[in-house]
Amino acid sequence: MKKPSTDTSASGLRGEYEGASDDYTVGQDWHAYTPQMHERWRRLHARQSALTDRYACRSFREGLARLDCAEGIPRFEDANAILGPATGWQLVAVPGFIPDAVFFDHLAHRRFPVTRWVREEHELDYLVEPDVFHDFFGHVPMLLDPAIADFLELYGKAGERAMAMDALPMLARIYWYTIEFGLVREGDELRVFGAGIISSHSETVYSIDDSGVLRLPFDPVRVMRTGYMIDDFQKTYFVLESLPQLIDDLVGLDFGPVYEQWRDAPALPAGESLPGETPYNPKREMTP
Repeated sequence: MKKPSTDTSASGLRGEYEGASDDYTVGQDWHAYTPQMHERWRRLHARQSALTDRYACRSFREGLARLDCAEGIPRFEDANAILGPATGWQLVAVPGFIPDAVFFDHLAHRRFPVTRWVREEHELDYLVEPDVFHDFFGHVPMLLDPAIADFLELYGKAGERAMAMDALPMLARIYWYTIEFGLVREGDELRVFGAGIISSHSETVYSIDDSGVLRLPFDPVRVMRTGYMIDDFQKTYFVLESLPQLIDDLVGLDFGPVYEQWRDAPALPAGESLPGETPYNPKREMTP
């Protein structure tokens, strides 16, 4: 889920693990960002924020407004002054991918790891690994929503059991199909709350408007059994009826028997529905 990277070919802060603490945290080193990096952030922010009124959920829009980060790469300490009183979360800077156990421990203690380097110019439309724009713009606004804040802490605490039961891929799919690529119904509309979608211009539009996408009601066991795409748009999205459903559906679920039953089974192919499943059809169900 969060593996170390040794890539130091891009921006000066990318992949620099030397000097990191045992928990892989580093200083943000905000003064190392160049004017060109801040300008790149402004363009990315302007492009994505132009889509939020039409596509993003209310919590994301409100969180982004509170963070007020349009003018350049934000200082994590400024965001922490907002997050702490609101939901008890804090951002910690990391050089890039970090080990699973470290990632889970951060989440379990309401610390959200944010990659400190920013993508290069040629990576504006496609990025192999998360950068500060994906992590901050995509994730941090949702940390101000109490349901997401509580869910992420519980998710972090669930990591130890999943690793002990050799079922980490199943738990990772919960994160992938919600925090990264989740959709939620708001009234008669589908809205984006996943960071992997909302930080991508093309996938934001695709996930909501494309008529060929498979959108399924959120079911945690189905999610844990479903494979996903790592180098293309998702072929399946899962739709929450509300953000609190994340906790409502997962707190009462005993993951152990689910892991035992399905961890050795092949993942269900993304983009394929099972017999008896009724996908969401935006043109049929999302129109008043």
